[in-house]
Amino acid sequence: MFPREWILAAADRIAPHITRTPVTHDPRLNLYFKWENRQVTGSFKARGAFNKVLSLEDWEQGAGLVAASAGNHGQGLALAAQLVGARVTVFAPESAPAVKIEKMRALGADVRLVPGSYEQAESAGLQYAGEMSQTWVSPYNDSQVIAGQGTIGLELAEQVKLTPEMQLLIPIGGGGLLSGIALALADAEPRPRIFGVQPAASAFMHALHTRGSQEGVPDLPTLADGLAGGVEEGSLTIGLVRGLADAILLVGEDDIARAVAFAWHNYQEQIEGSGAVGLAAVLSGAVKGPAAIVVSGGNIQPQLHAEIVARYAEAAQ
Repeated sequence: MFPREWILAAADRIAPHITRTPVTHDPRLNLYFKWENRQVTGSFKARGAFNKVLSLEDWEQGAGLVAASAGNHGQGLALAAQLVGARVTVFAPESAPAVKIEKMRALGADVRLVPGSYEQAESAGLQYAGEMSQTWVSPYNDSQVIAGQGTIGLELAEQVKLTPEMQLLIPIGGGGLLSGIALALADAEPRPRIFGVQPAASAFMHALHTRGSQEGVPDLPTLADGLAGGVEEGSLTIGLVRGLADAILLVGEDDIARAVAFAWHNYQEQIEGSGAVGLAAVLSGAVKGPAAIVVSGGNIQPQLHAEIVARYAEAAQ
């Protein structure tokens, strides 16, 4: 089993560089929210990126860092690389939100846009890292990245009274976030039930969890862009998720949009589609409280956010 000590070490390693994000409670819905949209770079991804970069050898940092990202992992990696003076190349799908591409570049990343989906960007990044002998930093298929994400679980255990009835709703794409949090809470007594939540439009991890294969899964456009795309073959997260998650829930695009609007109208929190899937599962009726929701990020195109908030004004109720 993945050593929990790695997560404890990660917490110490990254503490000076990340934010201990707040938890709030909505008594009406009996929901707790862990607001990782308030994290540095606006996403939980900074945790894993900092832990990975700071655990690398000097020669690994000096070789240059390469990643694939729809935007949030790339931002975290670029910010962490500034600490050690490493150069960063990020391969991103052309469909990645402009706001995320701009933020990656503003943090010093060399962003290379790839036609197609995240899967094509990941393939291009892996090939480039191999050809250039640079250090590949996966957003999920990496033990130190997973350990960094697991620090959210350590914080949650201190911020929320966990019960056997508690449902922990975690956005899932490649599975690094769920794996880390679930491992951090593996010895918790009592242990909450752990559910990954994924857009139905790109349900790769759901397929892996339920039938052991992602073959034939459609990859359709989704508001939850950070959760889209297939999972790297042989990723260590596949086995972790299958062993640690009680289930993977799917949510539709309309429910994700309503959740984005609901968070703004009711909590004055700007969240992106990927961060809204847990709340979407509740608002759609798939889950009823008590639940704790990890809101994984808030990097959404401003115009798109304004349109969603206006379109779903009834979400204020």
